[in-house]
Amino acid sequence: VERTSRVTITPDCLLSVSVDLSFNMCVPLGGELTLVQELSSKPAQKLSRYGWYGNIRLTMFHIPDDTVVARWLFTVTRGSGFNCGTHNVTMYMRWGAPPVIDPVGRLFPNNTVTSPVLSLNLPMTSSQSNTTFNLSNPAPGDWYLAAHLPRDDGRIEHKGFPSCSYLFQPQLSVRRAVDTPILQATYLSLSVRVFVPEFVSSLSVSVSGCTWGEGLMNGDCSLSLTLGSSSPQGGLVRVNCSLIGCSAVLLAPPWNTWIRVTVDSYHSNRTTAFSISVNYTVGCKPQSVGMSGDDYINRLHGNSSTTTSPGNGSVVAEAGRHNNVSSECVWSVPVLREELDVLSVRFSPINGPNVTVTHTHPTLLTYPLNTQSTGGTLNLEITLNTVRNSSVMACLSSWAPVLALNYSHPCHTAVGLSVNVSVPGTVIRLPFPQAATWYLTLQLFCNSSDCGNVTVTPQLHVSACIEDCGTYGECRLLRSFSYLYAACVCKAGWSGWGCTDDITAQSYGRQLTAVLLLTLSNLLFIPPIVIAVRRCYITEASVYLFTMFFSTFYHACDQPGLTVMCIMDYDTLQYCDFLGSVCSIWVTVLCMARVRDTFKHMLFMLGTLLIAMSMQLDRRGLWNMLGPILCAVLAMVTSWVYRGLKRKQCYPPSWRRWVLFLLPGLASALVGVCVYVFAETEDNYLYTHSLWHVLVASSVVFLLPPRETDSMNTWSPGVCGYTLCHSTKEELYTVT
Repeated sequence: VERTSRVTITPDCLLSVSVDLSFNMCVPLGGELTLVQELSSKPAQKLSRYGWYGNIRLTMFHIPDDTVVARWLFTVTRGSGFNCGTHNVTMYMRWGAPPVIDPVGRLFPNNTVTSPVLSLNLPMTSSQSNTTFNLSNPAPGDWYLAAHLPRDDGRIEHKGFPSCSYLFQPQLSVRRAVDTPILQATYLSLSVRVFVPEFVSSLSVSVSGCTWGEGLMNGDCSLSLTLGSSSPQGGLVRVNCSLIGCSAVLLAPPWNTWIRVTVDSYHSNRTTAFSISVNYTVGCKPQSVGMSGDDYINRLHGNSSTTTSPGNGSVVAEAGRHNNVSSECVWSVPVLREELDVLSVRFSPINGPNVTVTHTHPTLLTYPLNTQSTGGTLNLEITLNTVRNSSVMACLSSWAPVLALNYSHPCHTAVGLSVNVSVPGTVIRLPFPQAATWYLTLQLFCNSSDCGNVTVTPQLHVSACIEDCGTYGECRLLRSFSYLYAACVCKAGWSGWGCTDDITAQSYGRQLTAVLLLTLSNLLFIPPIVIAVRRCYITEASVYLFTMFFSTFYHACDQPGLTVMCIMDYDTLQYCDFLGSVCSIWVTVLCMARVRDTFKHMLFMLGTLLIAMSMQLDRRGLWNMLGPILCAVLAMVTSWVYRGLKRKQCYPPSWRRWVLFLLPGLASALVGVCVYVFAETEDNYLYTHSLWHVLVASSVVFLLPPRETDSMNTWSPGVCGYTLCHSTKEELYTVT
């Protein structure tokens, strides 16, 4: 390999660097490509139907540098439940950040820009399906996978009941090159890397002087030239070489990265010689700030004795004014990066919020984003601080800025914005931005020759969600292994990425109807409370009152939008509502058991403590409700069997009690449980759950036993030679 370099400076201050590499390569029989294999796997995760972004299963894989081929294996395993259907799994891939998806076709908030993603459909032909996906020359870095089942049908599934499960497990195998040049028996392949420094505007790779055969005859190159790496965002350039060679040009290549250059020959067992030249052009560079960087530190602490004029974009711009402004081709503004909280980062120019923009050359601001910031939303707001008839064009791009702005096509593939007198402010949002260095380029355009300078206020920050999901949404922080990201969960029929799509939104009347039904239906507990007090079941009445109070205000706080009212923390209200509901069933069934008061109150207290503990562990678990109910029913059945055997008749003995009270109460409770478990959906929740309140309260009215009228006395210890006898119900003590 012979390498020569030459550097040429053109009169228009464009720096052109050329590196020539000449290769004379021979492929022997049985030659192999020198590769190493690396494997990685993620644990299987249970898939969910898509209702919002929190239903997806997000995984991240890291692809190292010099990866030639990446192969994913996606394994989907279907459960064997009776209600398991056949559903295809949808999966999305994106490089650098989680994929931004919209499977249900909802609208994104205004001024939201999304990046392309790679979508795959994983068919299920059996109980286990394996799908492979190969990607040649993948972009190095983090790749994110998101998988989910089809759209949610709105049915509310309660934890612990049988349900169909789909398990998704991705695995990755990469083959990475460890040396260059790279040889393979079937074709000749040359793989090199080219480092792109900052402020490179274009990268050109040319192949010429092809000769082949033992005598190195001139002829058809039969080569293909590939520049860049594969990713859903593009960036891969491939050309076929002709008799005279070929050339590939990559405009605005990513800065501070390695670019892969691959030359392939389609003739095996042939000696091929060719020359390859790599040229990159540096359009312009900002002036150096020098070695005295303490001035910026002093400005951060407010200790600098140097005063700056308002509107100055940076110290570099000030130096340009004092020297020769025309010699500059870009102003670089230093930016301060502040991490405020999880998924909360703020960027601000060091010299103040205002930045000077001119028509002679662009103004550049740099915003580095790390992986921890990609799970939020990148927000950019630009405000024009002038009344002059002019426009300021802005380009926001990652990896490399746009330094040559044109009024007709100012930003090419970057995100473009414009502010003027009629539209002095604009905003743009990018959900899940890539982990890269982002660049904001500003330049002034006007009709006159003397445009002068204007000042703009660029505000860029990373937030968890777009505008905190608005009135009808809630921003939730999600976690996939060690990676944190945020998404909006919408309420009241609102949908979309930021809960701004009102195509299925509920009206205010429906929201008011929902809160009235769910809260006022709890007033049906008033009759059980009155009956319990009249029958001297004071403890049971207190539990019913507790349940009615917290269920009412929990559902008032659980409502979305304008009809919400929370008297305390939502989690506290929910915990008390669940605790009161289970305790109400517990005390009612124990009251029906007719055990002694001392033993009954001991069971009341012990059961309540155990229920409180289980609710703290998992308040939505199935056995947290079934466990106390089954224990109470077992105690009741044991007591009834004991009384029946002792009296040698069925207990309760009255058929009226069975027909008029017990059977209607049991039927009401059974219907309520069936409605609660099997009939509730997102659409009919306000009706079915209100009916659940009514049926449970009605069952208590029927099942609560009457007060015992017998004055059966129980033995009490003797006191001073006398025996104390008292009625268990009337608490009347007599001396005999």
